[in-house]
Amino acid sequence: MSELKSLLEKTLYEEIPLTREIGIVVTSASPQLIELAAPLAPNINHKCTAFGGSLYAVAVLTGWSMVFARLHAAGLHAHIVIQDAQIEYLLPVVETIKARCELVSDADFDRCLKLFKRKGRGRIELAVEIITQQGVAVKFRGQYVIHN
Repeated sequence: MSELKSLLEKTLYEEIPLTREIGIVVTSASPQLIELAAPLAPNINHKCTAFGGSLYAVAVLTGWSMVFARLHAAGLHAHIVIQDAQIEYLLPVVETIKARCELVSDADFDRCLKLFKRKGRGRIELAVEIITQQGVAVKFRGQYVIHN
């Protein structure tokens, strides 16, 4: 297990207890790609599909984890909070919840970190997808804020 992957999982479990309850595992962690998974069983609803609140939580946590990974790569420590989010539920999830946040360009994060260093606060919008065997089940966009 990579250093970042184990640090991220430890941080999630210690700082956000919900991650233990819903069974979050870090399947991939780098400053360019974060993938989290959660089993269906503790996240199931009355329709035998993943509960919408669990899907939202996994998506938020995947974006949060990307911000954590980028801060770690930059050697910075900051508080990370979700400020705003939009979510689209496109397909039911009937299997392990698998979320992915991939960063193709460093430019947005560089701007965020520059603001953080100058004003003690930075902001970044990230996209997360939850993907099933049938395709993209959830599209999420979250606005994250880092601050001292």
